[in-house]
Amino acid sequence: MPKPERFLNRLRGRVAIVTGAGSRGNGVGIGRAISILFAGEGARVCLVDRDKERIENTAAIIASENGECMVCVADVTSGIDCREIVARTVDHFGGIDILVNNVGIATRAGTLEGLAEAEWRSVFDINVSSTFLMSKAAVPHLLTRAGGSIVNIASIAGERAHGAAAYGTSKAALIAFTRELAVIYGRAGLRANAIAPGHVYTPLVADAIDDDGRRLRRDIAPLSIEGDAWDIATACLFLAGDEARFITGVCLDVDGGVMQVAPLAAHQRVMTPST
Repeated sequence: MPKPERFLNRLRGRVAIVTGAGSRGNGVGIGRAISILFAGEGARVCLVDRDKERIENTAAIIASENGECMVCVADVTSGIDCREIVARTVDHFGGIDILVNNVGIATRAGTLEGLAEAEWRSVFDINVSSTFLMSKAAVPHLLTRAGGSIVNIASIAGERAHGAAAYGTSKAALIAFTRELAVIYGRAGLRANAIAPGHVYTPLVADAIDDDGRRLRRDIAPLSIEGDAWDIATACLFLAGDEARFITGVCLDVDGGVMQVAPLAAHQRVMTPST
């Protein structure tokens, strides 16, 4: 979808932390899109990433559009770093209203024989432990704000098997963790939801898929289109804001309808020329 140009100040006065807020080059990944959209909607945003150059590029875009942000170069698999991110955000902006756990890493499909133990542990550290550590650090501050919200970026691979054991299992764990957060802290006024992106084209995906692969993804989807980072960002804006005040513990598929297609129907769509 085109980059949003019309803003309604839906997050005015809110403070948000977005992890994985950098993107490769001039491209727009999910974390960068969320950060830019949140800032455009009036939020003050703490941008978190391990890559200093990438995160500063995101900050420059926000500044050029008169948004307000700060930068934290940190490793969210470190509990010390996560506590420091939260402390710096609270010190700079006065509190936290929204936490978006977007950091994630993918792995190739394959057998267990080809999956190293170190790779398994790394995927879980980045995809699951980082979310636990950031949430643990942020929750005490989120609970002091009316309508605090956590949004975790999962994947449809966490709901259906895709042949990548570490990645799919880690995203399933992230969805389950989101439900636990919703139940544990719901009565204290904190909401927690997840987004499961489907076939979304981002700078990260661009290195792993060719034109034929992109065509196949479009053919499978009932909407016959491919998503992008802005599709995920707008869904995240909804779940983080007041419009979703009665929604918690859900995993929202943002996938062009792919999760609703049975295997045989998907095969038929691919094999039948579009009309």
